[in-house]
Amino acid sequence: MHSIQERPVAVNGQVVIRPMMYVALSYDHRIVDGKEAVSFLVRVKQNVEDPRRLLIEA
Repeated sequence: MHSIQERPVAVNGQVVIRPMMYVALSYDHRIVDGKEAVSFLVRVKQNVEDPRRLLIEA
């Protein structure tokens, strides 16, 4: 995880300044198959970006 910094982001066609933080997600390819690991990391990313998905999905 990195520090939170204000960065420009496009929201509804407008550029606005929002606090952003980079988060690194990785896996050990010797233990986990790449396809399943990437699918899992994509779902984690989606849920972090839009937590409402946690309430909607089963």
